[in-house]
Amino acid sequence: MNKALPPDVRTDFMEEAFRRAEAAAAAGEVPVGAVVVDSTTGEILAVAGNEVELKSDPTGHAEIVALRLAAASKGSPRLEDCDLYVTLEPCAMCAGAIAFARIRRLYFGAYDPKGGGVEHGARFFSQPTCHHRPEVIGGIQASRAEALLKTFFLARR
Repeated sequence: MNKALPPDVRTDFMEEAFRRAEAAAAAGEVPVGAVVVDSTTGEILAVAGNEVELKSDPTGHAEIVALRLAAASKGSPRLEDCDLYVTLEPCAMCAGAIAFARIRRLYFGAYDPKGGGVEHGARFFSQPTCHHRPEVIGGIQASRAEALLKTFFLARR
């Protein structure tokens, strides 16, 4: 379900995440894209799509790749003043990385009842052992993100 967007959601950042997801799909990767933005300047620090197959790396999720690039760009593993835009609800592994990076706000597209780790599954940010909980806004252009994923997987069946 698509909800009304909060007033501070930057659709251009989500659009860039979708471009990365589409590029990932064209490369044979699950179509997920991510963008890390410095919330104080509005500057995009990193963009990424999934690279699991390309790099034979099970941690090559778009969120992890984007967080690595953003941390390198800032010269710090802590991204407190940064927001993450991603086309799919992050899995538990990515949610853990988001918490460790201390992302300020997480915006995501489609909910992931099977593999999600934020609103589904492990609900990582709700665990007492989670030391940092970003603000989470989900369901942004969810229908578009769901359609991209369905099209990708239908072509492989």
